[in-house]
Formats: sequence, C-alpha cells, structure tokens
Amino acid sequence: MAIQISLFNHKGGVSKTTTAFNLGWMLAEKGKRVLLADCDPQCNLTGMVLGYKGTEDLARIYESGSVRNIRDGLAPAFESRPAPIEPVDCEPIAGQPNMFLIPGHIGLAEYEVTLGIAQELAGSLVTLQNLPGSISHLFQITATKYNIDYILVDMSPSLGSINQNLLMTSDFFLVPMATDYFSVMATVSLASVLPKWKAWSQKAQNIAELQRATYPFPKINPKFLGTVIQKYRLRKENTPSGAFQEWIAEIEEGVKNKLIPALSASDMLMSHGAYKSIGIEIGKPLLQMSDFNGLIALSQKHKVPVFGLSDSQIGQTGVVLERTKKSMNKFRDLFSAAADKVIQLTNYADSN
Repeated sequence: MAIQISLFNHKGGVSKTTTAFNLGWMLAEKGKRVLLADCDPQCNLTGMVLGYKGTEDLARIYESGSVRNIRDGLAPAFESRPAPIEPVDCEPIAGQPNMFLIPGHIGLAEYEVTLGIAQELAGSLVTLQNLPGSISHLFQITATKYNIDYILVDMSPSLGSINQNLLMTSDFFLVPMATDYFSVMATVSLASVLPKWKAWSQKAQNIAELQRATYPFPKINPKFLGTVIQKYRLRKENTPSGAFQEWIAEIEEGVKNKLIPALSASDMLMSHGAYKSIGIEIGKPLLQMSDFNGLIALSQKHKVPVFGLSDSQIGQTGVVLERTKKSMNKFRDLFSAAADKVIQLTNYADSN
C-alpha cells in the first residue's frame, strides 16, 4: 500500500500547499511515485499544479463526466449511489512523470457535516457506516492504479471532521509552521486536539460495524514526522533575523514541551532511534527555510518547484541571475535533504 502523509496545521498561511508541491516533486525526482491529494475546498494546490486561476478553469475537470476530482470520487459513498467508489482519473503534472494530482473541489466542504455525523454516531446507522473509511479507500485504490509510493495530503486549516479523518487515516503527518505568534499558539492547540482525534480513531477501529462496512475504517496509527518552519527573513550572515529567530525558538520550545509530550502519551511518535537515524532531535524541524521571496511567484507562474526554474523562466541576467540561482539551489538542497529524511523515516518504520 502507498504511504500516506498528511500536511496539517489548523493555522492558515503556513505554506502547507507549497510544501506539499515542492516536497512531492523532490520525492518524485528521487524516483518515488507521488500522488498529491488536494483536500482543501479552496483548491490552492490544484491551482498551483495546473495553473488554474478560477472556477472557469476548474470547470473542465468538474464537468468531464468521469471521476476527475476528490468530491466526485467520494460521491458514491456520501450520496448513497448504487455504485462502488472508483479510482480518480488523476491529472498528470507537466515536467514530472512520477507525480499525479487528485484535484480538489469546493463542494468537498458539503460532505463535512455528513461525515461528522457518521463519525459521532460511530457506525450506529447503516446508511453512514461506509463514510469514515471511504476517503482512505479512494486514495488507496487511486494509488494502486498509478503505482504510487507516497500520497501527500494537502489539508485545509480547520479542525473539522474531514481533517480529523484525513489525519487519523494517514501513516504519518507533517506540521508546517510560520514564524509568528499564531504558530506558537497552534502547538498548544494541537497538543490538545490530536490526542482527542487519536482516541476517536482507536474507538472507531474497534467498532464492528465500521470494520464490516464496504469501505472499512483502516487500522492505522499515524506518526509525527516533524515540523516544517518557513517564511522568515535572513540576515546577511544567512541566519534568521533577530525577531524571526525568537519566534523559531518559541515554536521549538512549544513543540518540545507541549506537542511532543502529548503525542508521546498518545503513541503518535516514532521511536527515538528513528529520529536519531536522520540526525535530528525530537521536536527540531525536519525542514527549516527562509521566505521564497520572488521565487514563489515564478514557481506558480511556470508550475514548477522553486528549485526547478530554468534561466529563461527566471528572466534575469548577469549578477542578478546568479544570485537568484544561488538562492534556488539552496532551496533544492533543503528540499532534497527533507525528502531523504522522509524516505529514511518511513523506511525505518517499515523495517521495525
């Protein structure tokens, strides 16, 4: 089965989508088959990958008449259609043959309430028993169709039932952070929320009706891969400026003293040996990088990662071009190292 990794933080603006795209591309460069799943009704990942600007652009895949997006993929379960869930016909990603996209849909939000009811009633109503396991089923049969190694799930910034389901049916999760007060507070909030979600998941895994469902609720114990800290400015000596370094320190302290103990108590951490194998202390960022500045606009314009822009796409010459390429290569090294760590950690989990 494909390894599912969710990128989650209920605080918005922390570069979940950008991380999913760039990390997914780097994993694909390293020979892994990657499926991006856009589970945010705002569809930012779909827009980034396909270069779409609005609803008119999305109409092509919404009105295609086949299963081409996440909402249509889940419709047989959520709308009680007399047909099984089928794999999504994924969108190929130009320039990266190892990566595919399950496009998002604004209508996915319409399923939030129904799924919440299903998860609260815990399988007591026959008509709702198939819902808690349906998203995982859709992802896995789609992954099988495309021979996928990693499913990267881009989630919305909310604490709703869909996010609860997505994270609790993932093998691993990353927590992107921005260098600000709200990310500091998010560590405290997540330390409270995630154990509650885990307790619900354990209960759901032991409900006979959910295991006998057409789409059984998977027995998965999600593990924390680490944080991703981004969006800060650098000083000339290539270190975070004073104010940003203070936020980074506060985030790391919150992760170490609040989030990690809560995850440990809920068995949502890997072993110390796993984190040691990639050379990081538990609680330290898996990936830390400064603001992309102008590279992000060019990346979105040309639908390539920040480290994959060509000279013509950058559109600069001389010293300015060399400076931009130096910055771009730095991001390539950072994402390459992060992808290696993800591969090592997930392989470690499989071998232990």
